[in-house]
Amino acid sequence: MAFQAGGRRPAPRPVPATPEAQAYLQDYAALLEAVPFPSLVVDHRWDVVLANGAFRTLFREVGPHPTAMPADNFLRFVLFHPDASAVLGEHESSWCLPMLAHFASAVERHGHDHGLQAIRRDIAQDPIMEAAYRQGLPHWVRAVGRKAVEHDGAVRPLHHPDRRWGATECRIVVETPRSLDELGYTRLTLVLRDSRRAAHRERRTRRSASHLRVVAATE
Repeated sequence: MAFQAGGRRPAPRPVPATPEAQAYLQDYAALLEAVPFPSLVVDHRWDVVLANGAFRTLFREVGPHPTAMPADNFLRFVLFHPDASAVLGEHESSWCLPMLAHFASAVERHGHDHGLQAIRRDIAQDPIMEAAYRQGLPHWVRAVGRKAVEHDGAVRPLHHPDRRWGATECRIVVETPRSLDELGYTRLTLVLRDSRRAAHRERRTRRSASHLRVVAATE
């Protein structure tokens, strides 16, 4: 699944209003930098507020894009960047569909948000993406269950540019302290897993499940 995003580059993200909040984020950025695994903080639009060096390393070979860079808006990157599938393994079923499901929930909660509406317009501009969102996504959620949509605890495949990791997996861990939550932010960490375990799981998955095709599977 590969899509092209239209529109303009997203508007700059707002800075927290109070000096206390700004100071907290500065210190939290230092904490994030000490984490050895890719970790990021996002708002409800998936605009990236903070990202550490391990996150930047994971996506270091991603080419430029006017609206969908991973350190700008992670949702746009997953859905629209042509290089996303080079890093995010099983791109369609393991990354695109869960992100689309979370986007649909965000639109329900923040329907008048300009940033979310801009993403919705970009989805609508691509017939394949629009079909996946309107018909394929509900079918997939019914098939896999709501638990499979959640990010926290999910194990998803990755292709790390560092050969020490290579084709591997990550477990997504969502940890949001109260101060971040009050600012409307969420933290996610991609805990990289041993590549041998990942290879074993991939072989097992290929034996037990067929590849999901979003649009073809719709009724």
